[in-house]
Amino acid sequence: MINVGEIIKTLRGIVEARIGLIKEEIQEEFFGFLSRLILLVIIGSLLLLVFLFLSLSLAFFLSQLTQSPYLGFLIVALMYLLTVLVLYLSRDSLKLRQRTEGALKNFFTNIKNEKISDE
Repeated sequence: MINVGEIIKTLRGIVEARIGLIKEEIQEEFFGFLSRLILLVIIGSLLLLVFLFLSLSLAFFLSQLTQSPYLGFLIVALMYLLTVLVLYLSRDSLKLRQRTEGALKNFFTNIKNEKISDE
């Protein structure tokens, strides 16, 4: 005869194994997301430093070119102000929003694609 206790024990083992696999999967996805986020912060920080030094270099170059100690910095500041103004005016652009969302989704969802290609 079939022992109900053994069936329950087997089912409990299967469910616990499945829960363990799901926990492991969630952990892998979380750590993958976290590592990509840390990488994005590091890349952003380095790009910020690059833009800072390029801006200072351009400002000093324009200051020498105009022979005015402040005019080069003013020109660079106005360029940044114009860039911010253009971005502010195009903030409601559906095309710009879709491109930004698409780039972020591609960056953060590549984890799943990498796992599938590894298998």
